[in-house]
Amino acid sequence: MAHIVIVGAGLGGMPAAYELREILPREHRITVLNPVDYFQFTPSNPWVAVGWRKHEGVTMPIAPALQRKGIDFKAQAVTAIDAPANRLTLADGSQLDYDYLVLTTGPRLSFDEVPGAGPHGGHTHSVCTVAHAEKFFSEYEEFLKNPGPIVIGAMPGASCFGPAYEFTFIVDADLRRRKLRHKVPITYVTSEPYIGHLGLGGVGDSKSMMESELRGHDIKWITNAKTHRVEAGRLFTTELDDKGQPYREHELPFRLSMMLPAFKGVDPVMAVPQLCNPRGFVIIDEFQRSKAYRNIFAAGVCVAIPPVEATPVPTGAPKTGYMIETMVSAIAHNIADELAGRPATAQGTWNAICLADMGDTGAAFVALPQIPPRNVNWFKKGRWVHLAKIAFEKYFMRKMKTGNSEPVYEKYVLKALGIVRLAE
Repeated sequence: MAHIVIVGAGLGGMPAAYELREILPREHRITVLNPVDYFQFTPSNPWVAVGWRKHEGVTMPIAPALQRKGIDFKAQAVTAIDAPANRLTLADGSQLDYDYLVLTTGPRLSFDEVPGAGPHGGHTHSVCTVAHAEKFFSEYEEFLKNPGPIVIGAMPGASCFGPAYEFTFIVDADLRRRKLRHKVPITYVTSEPYIGHLGLGGVGDSKSMMESELRGHDIKWITNAKTHRVEAGRLFTTELDDKGQPYREHELPFRLSMMLPAFKGVDPVMAVPQLCNPRGFVIIDEFQRSKAYRNIFAAGVCVAIPPVEATPVPTGAPKTGYMIETMVSAIAHNIADELAGRPATAQGTWNAICLADMGDTGAAFVALPQIPPRNVNWFKKGRWVHLAKIAFEKYFMRKMKTGNSEPVYEKYVLKALGIVRLAE
């Protein structure tokens, strides 16, 4: 009997647990560890931050769902990993041995890299967790009584630009519904070298399309922005030129700000010798397996993926839902094969597919593969994307509640995008 331990119960960890349980014989034990006792559907956080969703609509208790499938769960953070001994130390001081370790931890949010940033003791907000989104909303409600400038964007080293764009347009749409948009100047500040870069070197006509959308919504922007300090009501950023030289200094006043941080690996993973790159992301082979420890696998934001290209201000490559889903599916099949005495052969994809809500419309992009040159390089806008993201939220939450392990993107999203492309 083997014991498989999954660290993290997010968009990667929960599907990994369900798929492993489905394909492994019952003699093998599966345990999921997570710092909190609830699953959160992270893509809905921008909606939570403006009050369009509530906590109970985008979260669910983990234990009952896993227990119904015969999967163990502990609401405990991992504080140390002894990889040679195959042993974890948990926050309560207990220890847990494993035969296989699956890391789906997500990132550590590196607010500390920019002084004054972050929702904990800093002056900017985040939509990276549902708790952060709720904190923004609590201040947003007060902000609406006396509105003023808003600054939204992404810090140097950020890799997840889609939610920053989403949130910019969602805030714009919410303010228009409240008849307050004329009182709120919005500035989008990003480390991307140009609008629509997305950490992917652009996708299709994303640059001109996203610039047009920002202009059409009267949203100003600053690109190549090396944000270096935040004070109460003030964001300080240096705009670089294409050669990485300082071009212009900006001191932006704000009443409210949401700036996505750079990501790093979580501390206990980062501390394992030879497991990670200098940023703490797990170095893996083509089978999602650590190059240093053959019984450690990793998927999602915690894995090391090189930037698509060098940029004047550092940017990272995003890990989208489709990519994460194929990663965890590959891990499940590779562990099953190894337990059956077969070599690992399953591989995830580095394709990027994303549905980005824009309040009352939306944008979809497909980059196959993620790193150019690409077989598919497609970007489109329409109300259908807004509706598709709502449907996807409902479907994925149901999938997590029922323990379904089917690949959502392959079965539904790719087919839907194919229909849209054929209809053009």
